[in-house]
Amino acid sequence: MQYPDDTVQCRITTALGDVYLAATPRGLVGLWFAGQCHLPARLAGVQAWATDDAHPVLRAAAEQLRQYLAGARTRFELPLDLSGGTPFQQSVWRALLDIPPGATTSYGALARQIGMPSAVRAVGAAVGRNPISVVVPCHRVLGGDGGLTGYAGGIERKKALLRLEGVSPASMASPATGG
Repeated sequence: MQYPDDTVQCRITTALGDVYLAATPRGLVGLWFAGQCHLPARLAGVQAWATDDAHPVLRAAAEQLRQYLAGARTRFELPLDLSGGTPFQQSVWRALLDIPPGATTSYGALARQIGMPSAVRAVGAAVGRNPISVVVPCHRVLGGDGGLTGYAGGIERKKALLRLEGVSPASMASPATGG
């Protein structure tokens, strides 16, 4: 992933753990749970992005995420900046935005949706690299058999997000591979 030099960040605490938010002047560019896979190196360290708790997109994202996790919101109304991904990744991430709250899909269905039915593994890789967890709802993607597959933020968080949206735990099969 490529992030612009003008990216800013903040860290908030939620019911599912600490969350890093990042934004550019164009919109929200990142939402990661602390410790999740594919966390950008620039969230900490010598060349960390500037912290800006007052940035309007970060403030709106923090508020809307808290509302969502409290069950008071089902959709996010935020400008998004997906420009850090490849054109293929961006097409997958835009397709994720079409999955309504409380619904799930499979990697195979996403591949067909973007017109690349044989690219199931590549779609899975793009879903796994989604930089804007929850808002771009990669947690709504299940394996082809309906089983829970990997989630960069952790399977327990994926289960919690799906339960929050009304997906029955009984319909969530045990972890599977494929899609």
